[in-house]
Formats: sequence, C-alpha cells, structure tokens
Amino acid sequence: MAEQKDTQSVVDHLSELRRRLVYVLSVFVIVLVAAFFVVDPIYHYVTVNALSGVRIDLNAFSFWDGVGVYMKISMVVALGITLPFTLYQLWAFVSPGLKPAEQKATLRYIPFVFICFLAGLAFGYFVVFPLAMSFTGSLNKQLGLIETYGMADYFKFLMNIVLPISLLFELPLVILFLTQIRLLNPVRLKKMRRVAYFILVVISVMITPADFFSAFLVLIPLILLYELSVLLSKRVYRKQLAADAERELKYK
Repeated sequence: MAEQKDTQSVVDHLSELRRRLVYVLSVFVIVLVAAFFVVDPIYHYVTVNALSGVRIDLNAFSFWDGVGVYMKISMVVALGITLPFTLYQLWAFVSPGLKPAEQKATLRYIPFVFICFLAGLAFGYFVVFPLAMSFTGSLNKQLGLIETYGMADYFKFLMNIVLPISLLFELPLVILFLTQIRLLNPVRLKKMRRVAYFILVVISVMITPADFFSAFLVLIPLILLYELSVLLSKRVYRKQLAADAERELKYK
C-alpha cells in the first residue's frame, strides 16, 4: 500500500512538472513570435560599433543568414522576458514543500530575474563586446587582413559573449533561491570557493578573446557576484537558523 502511494506521488510530481514545462514552452513560443516585431530596431542598434558609433557593414553569405539572425535576436528577447515566468513555474513546483515564510521569501526574487538579466546584457554588450571587437580588429590589422563581416558570424560572436554573461548575472538569485529551499548554505559555498573560482576563470577565458585583460575584466565582476551570493546566502541562512531555534523553543 505504501509503495502504491509512493508510486502515485512520483507520477503526480512528474505530471505536475510536465504541466509546468508546457506552460513555460507555450509562453516562450508566444513571446518568440511577438519578438519578431521588435527585431528590426534591435538589429539596427547592435550593428553600430559601440566604440566609434560607425555602422558595421554586414554581408549575407547564405540565403538563410537573415532568417537565422532574426531568430537569434528573437530568442534572446524571448529568453529574457520568459525568465521570470520560468522561475515562477519552478517556484510553484517546489513551493508545496516549503514553509509559508520560505514561500514568500523566494517569491520576492522573481522580479529581480529580469533586472539581473538586463544588467548582464548591458555589461556584456557595452563593456566586454567592444573590447573583444577592438582586440580582434587590431589583430586583423596587424596581420594585414581585410575585414569583411558575415552577419551570421557577427551575431554568433556577439551572442557567444553577451548571452553567457547575462545568464551568469543571475548567479546571486539562483544561490539565494537554493539557500531558501535549503539545498545550499554559506558553509557549503565557502568550501566550494576554489572550485567556483576555477570554473569562473574557465568561463571568463572562454567567452572573451585570447588576451589577459579582457578575461580579467570579465572575471572580476563574476567573482564579485559569487562573493555577493555568499554574503546574501549567509544572511538568509542566519534567519533560517534563528527561525528553527525559535520553533524548537516554542514546541518544547
């Protein structure tokens, strides 16, 4: 009988998870379609050199380059807009297992998801991307190369820098959320610090051109984000311990 209940519980949880995923996918597709109407101004904005203000001439080397670029821009817009909704669905899935105070605390993080995404987008586009363009451009001139940019390659280069940084700026919220549901705590985060720093170094090298300065410029805010996450996690953890101690005294 107990095994049957456990099986039903697992099936119910999987059904609930599937329902939440369908919600997220449906909203993502709707926003993706709507994003096509704002792609044109975004495209013209990001094809102007952020340092010089000069428009970059792009070339299409395939019939599908324009379609592919429009899809990439639309997907980034859709990802940013649906991130809060996705996190809300995740919260709704795990909230039945949380205490009322934890439910309210974790729900407050959701509006900040979009803000952190925009902050990462701005840092990636206005700081890291111009440095990457400057580095690769100066190297091409040094080698005597004529620069002819394909629109597909240009946007692939842009997305490979901006999108990972935008997602990494969600790190404090993710760690706070995991702390609230008691999957992480500051003690564990401190033990993971060396491994975390190593991962951040690898990420900063992977998403920047091959020069020390650019990688270092990206690494510093990533480390600060991690340390901010540890501090915020410590604050939440202290409140959890105080609430647990108060609960124990109450029921003694």
